[in-house]
Amino acid sequence: MFKVLTLNNISPAGLQRLDPESYDLEAEADNAEVILLRSAKMHDMAVPSNLKVIGRAGAGVNNIPVEKFSDLGIPVFNTPGANANAVKELVVAGMLLSARNLIQSWEYTGNLSSEGDQLNKEVEAAKKQFAGYELPGRTLGVVGLGAIGRQVAKVALDLGMKVIGFDPGLTVEGAWQLPAEIVQAVSVDELMAKSDMVTFHVPLNDHTRDLLDEKRIRLLKKGATVLNFAREGIVNNSAVVAALESDHLHAYVCDFPAAEFRNCPRVICLPHLGASTREAEENCAVMVVDQVRDYLEQGNIKNSVNFPNANLPRGEGFRLAVANSNVPNMVGQIATDLADAGLNIIDMLNKSRGDLAYTLVDTDGKLPEALLDKIRGIDGVLSVRTL
Repeated sequence: MFKVLTLNNISPAGLQRLDPESYDLEAEADNAEVILLRSAKMHDMAVPSNLKVIGRAGAGVNNIPVEKFSDLGIPVFNTPGANANAVKELVVAGMLLSARNLIQSWEYTGNLSSEGDQLNKEVEAAKKQFAGYELPGRTLGVVGLGAIGRQVAKVALDLGMKVIGFDPGLTVEGAWQLPAEIVQAVSVDELMAKSDMVTFHVPLNDHTRDLLDEKRIRLLKKGATVLNFAREGIVNNSAVVAALESDHLHAYVCDFPAAEFRNCPRVICLPHLGASTREAEENCAVMVVDQVRDYLEQGNIKNSVNFPNANLPRGEGFRLAVANSNVPNMVGQIATDLADAGLNIIDMLNKSRGDLAYTLVDTDGKLPEALLDKIRGIDGVLSVRTL
């Protein structure tokens, strides 16, 4: 029975997919084999000695020390696309809130205390200061064309906007899902120079921190709007405040409140609502649980942020799963040890991703513990499991 530790509330829609005959959901922190979480921070958490897998019910993994778990041969799963619709809807809401100055006008009317004709006069006299603009014909720049970025781009087209996108890591599969009307920018700078609005949908890392800084803000058209529902740190807060004060930017809409934005009337900060819908939480929970189960029960990997995707249909025999450093002759050494133990290989799959590799081997006989210890002793092997 696999011992499961949940560090956050995980939707029952996902947890109920764990067979109680095979999964114990009452694990303690020191004996957990599976950790499921959303936003809990794991950087200072002690690693259980029997930990096999981590499942993040969401896309970002900044709260997880992925490199540490990679060194231990532990895959970290996430759920790209499971909350894409929820974030897409919030981005569209942010575009409309900023374009029509809805927050400012709402606050104005909420502070009116007069009645009758006087109230009507005050409304009519002030409404010109809240005049906005319409979205059709304007250009939306989408930085990051993953599951969320693609959905945002598509709905912007449906709203009559022009769309320019940039993503140096765009996969062939991802490109197939993009409408032909989306223009591909050759750089972030080109996208900035051509956008009336720009929205970010990239992870936070050393390459994306302060992706929008003072220099790039100057490339944006005067009166542009910036939207950030990805991660805090991608947009430089101080640079945004300065650009708003100089009227170079029309508005900044984000999901990450910060002290710098207090008393900034054209900043709309939301309390990290991107994936805060019942549907998104259920989708993420179901997706991550299914991925974790497939890994534990079949050895397959899908949507791991540190290990390669690997899928080997299960047939007859006994399955061996090995996580290892991506070095030469690793498969050869494993195969030699199996042969020395008198085992025949029925099927095999080996995949690599950067410095890590993953091997699945189906054999015609049971793998004795002494053989597993021998494989564990191979230089570069990180973890070994039998299924």
